[in-house]
Amino acid sequence: MPSFSTQKYYLMKALVYHGPGKIEWEEKPKPFILDPTDALIKIYKTTICGTDLHILKGDVPEVADGRILGHEGVGIVEEVGSAVTGFKKGDRVLISCISGCGKCEYCKKGMYSHCEKGGWILGHLIDGTQAEYVRIPFADNSLYHIPEGSDEEALVMLSDILPTAFECGVLNGQVKPGDTVAIVGAGPIGLAVLLTAQFYTPAATIMVDIDDNRLQVAGTFGATHTINSSTENAFEEIMNLTDNKGVDVAIEAVGIPTTFELCESIIAPGGRIANVGVHGKSVSLHLEKLWSKNITITTRLVDTVSTSMLLKTVTSKKLDPAKLITHHFSLKDIVNAYDTFQNAAREKTLKVILTND
Repeated sequence: MPSFSTQKYYLMKALVYHGPGKIEWEEKPKPFILDPTDALIKIYKTTICGTDLHILKGDVPEVADGRILGHEGVGIVEEVGSAVTGFKKGDRVLISCISGCGKCEYCKKGMYSHCEKGGWILGHLIDGTQAEYVRIPFADNSLYHIPEGSDEEALVMLSDILPTAFECGVLNGQVKPGDTVAIVGAGPIGLAVLLTAQFYTPAATIMVDIDDNRLQVAGTFGATHTINSSTENAFEEIMNLTDNKGVDVAIEAVGIPTTFELCESIIAPGGRIANVGVHGKSVSLHLEKLWSKNITITTRLVDTVSTSMLLKTVTSKKLDPAKLITHHFSLKDIVNAYDTFQNAAREKTLKVILTND
């Protein structure tokens, strides 16, 4: 194994974070195998996540200056460490946003997000996928083989957005047949919640957002009702739709105090509030109103325990996450892609796909 002192550095291009509001497409050393469980992946397609925007806003202060961002993508195995048994050079793979050693106490509980050696580290604590190459720790537990003939752009949505929506929103919210579900936030994560909630045939799905375009998209994805909270009173509208009972499940998919407090106000007795949003500020918990209502409030970081199931669902064409993709860019044009993604209302953006040409 080469050491830092003897390793010959080759250069690649990557999207590099330089503090709040500052990113650059620049040259960085190409990664190499550090540990026997690593794999080196040549990125084929990647994307930008709402969490990347939270990093840019300064909401995730542990991200260091000089970090390569990104935690999603598909690619081709360039090299594997000596302990990797499930993958070989040339394999086409889906990269999980969560890296799990598979051996620690949390991994054995299926809580890979809290792996003692991994978790959410890509584009966070180690260099990520918005680059020409990426090193993936614990490759056997953090990569998935891509079946022949798969739509690889659609599979990029399985790195993070679909398992996050399903696990943190739908599973934590315990969506059941006949439920009335409110999804607050019609961005990519909220729309992915909408898509995967339909596995459980809720009676009604109410989508709340301030962007008419996203609400229109939500209607085509299966939302039974849409509410623009910038022009309508969302609380009153939802109470009218539910005979003043509130909803069985409220899923917060934005990550700001106003949207979480709306979820608190619209939940019915015995209901479940599932938080999916990344919060950078404190939120008021109104226990004075909730203490007697038998409410369950859940939080979670995605564990990606559902990725294999979702992969089968997508490849069998029972679920089509490709319809979340609205824009395509070359990887080298990623700074412009960030501008498009940040200005979603102006550009009518959902998810972008970046291809390493």
